[in-house]
Amino acid sequence: MIANWQRHVRSSPRAQDTTTALLLFAVSFPGSLYVATGSPDPAAPWWTAALLSCVSCAALLFHRDHPRSALALTTAAAVTSAAQGRLLTVLSLGPLMVALYSFALRTEHNALRRSYAFGVAALLMATELIAGPADRPLDLKTVGPAAWVLMPTALGSAVRLRRAYLDAVRARAEHAERTREEEARRRVAEERLRIARELHDVTAQHLALANAQAGTLAHLLRGQPDQVHKILADLATTTSAALRELKDTVGLLRHEGTEDTADTTEDTEGASSPTAPGLARLADLTASFRSAGLDVTVSTEGEPRQLTPAADLTAFRIVQEALTNVTKHATTKTARVRLAYAHDRLTLTVADDGGTIGSAPPTPPVPGGGFGLVGMRERAQSVGGRLRAGPRPGGGFEVRAELPLGETALTIRETASAIRSRPGAKPPSAARPSST
Repeated sequence: MIANWQRHVRSSPRAQDTTTALLLFAVSFPGSLYVATGSPDPAAPWWTAALLSCVSCAALLFHRDHPRSALALTTAAAVTSAAQGRLLTVLSLGPLMVALYSFALRTEHNALRRSYAFGVAALLMATELIAGPADRPLDLKTVGPAAWVLMPTALGSAVRLRRAYLDAVRARAEHAERTREEEARRRVAEERLRIARELHDVTAQHLALANAQAGTLAHLLRGQPDQVHKILADLATTTSAALRELKDTVGLLRHEGTEDTADTTEDTEGASSPTAPGLARLADLTASFRSAGLDVTVSTEGEPRQLTPAADLTAFRIVQEALTNVTKHATTKTARVRLAYAHDRLTLTVADDGGTIGSAPPTPPVPGGGFGLVGMRERAQSVGGRLRAGPRPGGGFEVRAELPLGETALTIRETASAIRSRPGAKPPSAARPSST
């Protein structure tokens, strides 16, 4: 039975308040029957002390919802008891102390808590000085009531501050957890985009070349069978290169998947692989397109400068994707690649002069039709650059990318990484589909 009552008290605030009120009445009523230490009061009626203690303890039943009203009733009872000449002890002031603690715990404003506490203390001391016996020591009239009033107020304020601190710590922990989850989702989204770009760039060019070489082979079988062996050799080289690059890319992705996820996507994009292509392999790239019937000329303006590994890979992939689009969608057999180096950036242009296959006018990409242009834009943005692509005024199509060099590239990438790592930042999205 006692165990059931204890469980009920722990689970019910009303039962807790009732139990507290009964216990306080048991100590406050006897404590209010004294006018001096150890000296019972023979003059004041005992029932007035019982009534005042009952009123004070009953006020505590609603101190949770109405702390000011409970404090006012307990203060009035204590002042009345002091006016009757009774000594204000820690026992008789028990209900008032609980009311002050509850008021301080549930009041937000520090100034309001202090003003109520000092006001109650001043009221009790003034009553004791005016109505208390003249032979009562001064410290019992002043220091005692002030101490018993200010102590629960300070304790309630301290508990309130601790609760606020714990709530703030809990909120920060929850915010940090949400931030980590958002950061993990952002990194997963960026990694998915990067894997998609790598696989697209590796396979699209080689498959487009293989398709063009197969068409040329079928044409030569009918009219020029003596050149079939050369085309077959080029086709074997193309498929072998496709398999090799696909194997390197998948191996790189598997290796990066086992590393610490704190590494950024930009740092791993091309920089971690010793076999990652760059502009140094531009001659091999243009030669592979010549075997498919596309004559590519490369021109360089300005003094060539060293690019960061990520920017070098980005420049190579943009040229690769642009030439693949020319092979697949244009009737022209020529294309031009121009590399213009400035003091802080590389301007890369890939252009052709022909129309689309079948002499049809160029059309904008169809939604869902491909991700070549989207991937090129994302690559340029990942290193702090930008890319524009569209029909040329005189005919044909042009892809123009501007990529930062050296310290400029590092600064832009660090700034972009810091912005994306903020809470709520969204990963790059494929805003527009392309023609590949």
